[in-house]
Amino acid sequence: MAGKPKLHYTKGRGKMESIRWLLAAAGVEFEEQFIEKKEDLEKLRNDGVLLFQQVPMVEIDGMRMVQTRAILSYIAAKYNLYGKDLKERAWIDMYVEGTTDLMGMIMYLPFQPADTKEKNLALIIERATTRYFPVYEKALKDHGQDYLVGNKLSWADVHLLEAILMVEECKADVLSAFPQLQAFKGRISNIPTIKKFLQPGSQRKPPTDEKFVAFVRTIFNI
Repeated sequence: MAGKPKLHYTKGRGKMESIRWLLAAAGVEFEEQFIEKKEDLEKLRNDGVLLFQQVPMVEIDGMRMVQTRAILSYIAAKYNLYGKDLKERAWIDMYVEGTTDLMGMIMYLPFQPADTKEKNLALIIERATTRYFPVYEKALKDHGQDYLVGNKLSWADVHLLEAILMVEECKADVLSAFPQLQAFKGRISNIPTIKKFLQPGSQRKPPTDEKFVAFVRTIFNI
């Protein structure tokens, strides 16, 4: 039997968090090898295990996978979370790319200068409520199903729930005008594997704070 996937990253969310989410949703146990100092990252680079000298890196099925999108696509396909045909996969990809854009804005917010944070936070809320959430609200309303694509749990659903919770950390009532998304959040949060991941003590990581920002800057020279 193959060993558990091993995730190489810092002890924070960053680009690895969506990978943690997807593995957890699939019910896959995983191990984490944390990068805790600059030398840990240098060792990975010097050992030649990082294809492009970057993390996230996931050891899975005898591969050392890098590039977040490639890792997520592989996990989604492996655990039957990527639709039943090319058209469903295309819809999942489109929905995932949208939520990825939104989450990227939130991910980089703590690293921005203090004098621009308030403006960028307002932009995140504006984009969430006018560009991204209306798309998912309409999709769920139009087809009347529990999930975004194919009436079956997919990567798109897991990614959207992660995005919703991230935006709610910025503005708690952000779903007030989106009844379909409120119901969706409740349904997906109660899927047993996801419910377990949302419990305290899981491998889900907390929001990025100033202490973690300082740590990341020292590791990655940013």
